[in-house]
Amino acid sequence: MFGLNKKDSVLFVLVLFLTMCAPFLLNPFPQGSELAQFNAGYPDLMQRFVIFGIFAIGFNILFGLTGYLSFGHAAFLGVGSYAGVWMMKLLTMNVIPAIMISVIVAGLFSVLVGYVSLRRSGIYFSILTLAFAQMSFSLAYSVLTPITNGETGLQLNLDDPRILGVSEVNGSIPPPNLFGLSLRDSAEMTFGNWVFTFNTGYYMCAVLMLIAFYISIRIFRSPFGMMLRAVKSNQQRLNYTGLNTKPYTLAAFVISGMYAGLAGGLMVAMDPLAGAERMQWTASGEVVLMTILGGAGTLIGPVLGASFIKYCENIFSKINDNILHQWFAFMPDGIEDVIVFLVHPFVGKGWHLTLGLMFMLVVIFLPGGLVEGGQRIGRLFRRRKPDAASDASQTKPAE
Repeated sequence: MFGLNKKDSVLFVLVLFLTMCAPFLLNPFPQGSELAQFNAGYPDLMQRFVIFGIFAIGFNILFGLTGYLSFGHAAFLGVGSYAGVWMMKLLTMNVIPAIMISVIVAGLFSVLVGYVSLRRSGIYFSILTLAFAQMSFSLAYSVLTPITNGETGLQLNLDDPRILGVSEVNGSIPPPNLFGLSLRDSAEMTFGNWVFTFNTGYYMCAVLMLIAFYISIRIFRSPFGMMLRAVKSNQQRLNYTGLNTKPYTLAAFVISGMYAGLAGGLMVAMDPLAGAERMQWTASGEVVLMTILGGAGTLIGPVLGASFIKYCENIFSKINDNILHQWFAFMPDGIEDVIVFLVHPFVGKGWHLTLGLMFMLVVIFLPGGLVEGGQRIGRLFRRRKPDAASDASQTKPAE
């Protein structure tokens, strides 16, 4: 299917099913129930799942295939965001030009950063990319304030020209749209106590993520992808054969940067605001966590890692002491207070502690990330089936 082998086709169909049916899958609990707060089927969070999934897929092309660990990939996310906002300010609120210019500008910037950083490898490459990201953050935060609006962030105004569009609608800034279709429009379907929301912006982001995922599969299976794997395996041996690996690694770096630019453009399409905080080292570290947690070098791993971290960030962080007391209200007062005291550091503002512990457990026991965990479970079930079949054949009476 679409030039993919059977295994990759099944994987692509699985991702297609998960993204298209996300409003159902992410709302397993009925409205009004105590567990409804664990639902994640609202537009803003679903959009974050797929946008950061794109960001992690692109990072995985660089880190997962070549082994080059970049600590500055958030710079391309931020540059793409700024370019997208400027396109909406100057040209139109149609998100297509904004997304295109975000990808182009991030790609051009990644050529510059990659050309310099790839002169070194290992930890030196990582430090160089981190330095570029921090320089970009400082420039956006203080030096280039006429372009970035400094700490306030770049946002839309009523007096923006918008050459191909309108500057205001009913006295307010027009919403982002896709050829006239507002990305904020949503349709709701009620089924008993369940409410499912279908948002235009989410499905646009989901389609782009599917395209990005398909391209990543083709890259992984192509001769170019095999060359990148060879670089990761033993770049020195390739150099001894007389093969120049720099064009391959630079191409991977630029493609990865363009993925980050696409994610930045989609963030602007959902919320037309760009701030310097998107370029901080913490944002770069987040995509590293997403990729490693899901499974570096795998196809679906970065998507799973991005979804897992964003789920923890938006769901676990909302659990406060009042909710904990409601959960454990059936216990005696003294025991209830002790349980709440023990659980409190791991939720709410302390959700990072839970994430850190989970990350440690995954790195120690599942070096291949969540994908390796799924593969182990699959092997366990496949092993049980033949055992059950052999047991049945042994108990069958002889004729």
